[in-house]
Amino acid sequence: MNYHHVIEAAGIVSLGLVAYSSLFRWFETASPAWQRARPVAIGLLFGVVAVVLMVSRIEVGADRFVDARAVPLALVMLVEGGPAGIVAAAVAVAYRLWLGGSGAPAGVMAIVATAVAAAAVRAWARRDGGIGMRHSLTLGALVWAITAGAFLMLGGRGLAMLTPVWLPILLLYLVGVGLVARLFAEVVAAQAAERARREAAELRAVATLATAAAHEINNPLMAVIGGLSLIERGIAPGSDQARWIAGAKGGAETIRDIVKRMNRITVLQEVPLQGALPPMLDIRKSSAPS
Repeated sequence: MNYHHVIEAAGIVSLGLVAYSSLFRWFETASPAWQRARPVAIGLLFGVVAVVLMVSRIEVGADRFVDARAVPLALVMLVEGGPAGIVAAAVAVAYRLWLGGSGAPAGVMAIVATAVAAAAVRAWARRDGGIGMRHSLTLGALVWAITAGAFLMLGGRGLAMLTPVWLPILLLYLVGVGLVARLFAEVVAAQAAERARREAAELRAVATLATAAAHEINNPLMAVIGGLSLIERGIAPGSDQARWIAGAKGGAETIRDIVKRMNRITVLQEVPLQGALPPMLDIRKSSAPS
């Protein structure tokens, strides 16, 4: 095996991991409109990585080559799920069809089967509470079996091609999928932990500010409500002044309810954007029920 080619393939996958991490962070802070494009962007990234790996083949003997195209395809479906995985597989399928040749049907079927196998392992991992080593190694073995099946679809010629390279391919996928999947899963876990820490800090800051504001509003508000009650005693019931005082007291009571909610903020929920208005906290949805 040409280890220079192996290092080159590992470098391509590593660059894909770095780009994925950067995209992950960018989409975390992007607008909702951009976030909807996240699966397409990540799928295109991994599809391009798969195509580059098809071009940068690994020599495993005299005039015998393998490539690691299945590694990014399996990883993106395992870690990101259906939409991104489908986009990546579509890019790889399009390139393989463009290359043509007698092995094109087998190559396309192997790409599709890899995506399906990764989706099945992803469902298994989600039932188990997360991607573990047994999930990623199992996927690596499945990808090898799929690749071997694609060779065998070519008949005797495929068997002759597979026999001298089956072990390098097995090692390639066990390491490439089995171990690198753990790195990708750790990137996702680290980003999720960072997001949770950031959201907790934002909630703490908003709750502290809201509590302080509620305290400052409540004291003068009580004076206003008390004053309106005293004025109301000297006004004839049913008069215009009585109706005005009643309306003012109703508004003050509404403010008092809002102040109570400001002291019970437990989550951050924003009011849906309307026109050019800036984002605003929805106090009713953000506060715990009384």
